Amino acid sequence: MSSVFTRRDVLQGGIAAGVGIAMSGSLAHAADSLPAITKPIPSTGEMLPVVGLGTNQYSVTAPEEIAARREVLENFPKLGAKVIDTARGYGESEVVIGKLLKELGNRDQIFLATKTLIRGEPTPGDGELELALQRLQTDRIDLLQIHNFNALDTLFPKLQEWKQAKKVRYIGITTSTDDQYPQVLEALDKLKLDFLQVDYSIDNRGSEEKILPLAKEKGVAVLTNVPLGGRRGSVLTKVAGKPLPAWAADYDVTSWAQLFLKYNISHPAVTAVIPGTTKITHLKDNQLAGRGRLPDAAGRKKIEELWATIAS
Repeated sequence: MSSVFTRRDVLQGGIAAGVGIAMSGSLAHAADSLPAITKPIPSTGEMLPVVGLGTNQYSVTAPEEIAARREVLENFPKLGAKVIDTARGYGESEVVIGKLLKELGNRDQIFLATKTLIRGEPTPGDGELELALQRLQTDRIDLLQIHNFNALDTLFPKLQEWKQAKKVRYIGITTSTDDQYPQVLEALDKLKLDFLQVDYSIDNRGSEEKILPLAKEKGVAVLTNVPLGGRRGSVLTKVAGKPLPAWAADYDVTSWAQLFLKYNISHPAVTAVIPGTTKITHLKDNQLAGRGRLPDAAGRKKIEELWATIAS
């Protein structure tokens, strides 16, 4: 299938029966009434809703783009969601999010995660934390992560210090590339982590063999980035024009995005997914993946087998 199809095509274009069903009529309303799914952070037992928000595309200045992101951030907690993940490396995303959350007055409803710098030398002393607090216009960070292992040896002791001082609630590390997986395994084995963030999707299961099982064994919460494909290419482009299988209803799924997000969420090691979301229609659709039934092992196998036929 050509990659000219976008998520908008899949959700809103009515290309084939069943594809745009999530945002239409009684099925979407019924799904919205299903019980929300939450999972615990292993180190504390604090419960988190399983569908969060990735913000790599929040470094914007145009009024219409700001308005769209404001609408997402305003409705995000209203839909029962909490986890917002951002980073210094995402341009001015921290600044945009901090300003909008302050204007909206809903910062206390958000589990706010950010990251230290992705390359170069960290700011000395408490500079990394102070800069994050300033840019996000907040007095606390719920989760501070070392971004793709940059300056790990220098920064991890600082993260532990800031957590001890209660300036940061949780600490973690992130990766988004397979070549860092050996470092991830070493960090899981040696460091006292609350969170790991790793790339994982139906089309990118490299972390499934060793990393996700080890995170579960070590009691480390897992956020999965690019759960719909992201930099590898959206998995939704490959299902454009294809109807959902009838058995998707067994998992309270009404769109392809929900099916692939529920596949991700249903992994026993995964705590929450953070799909990039800039439009209210996508936000509503994604959040429905955080409600109702999840695939069991047999259901996950069905989704894998379906994907094998689609991706071939």
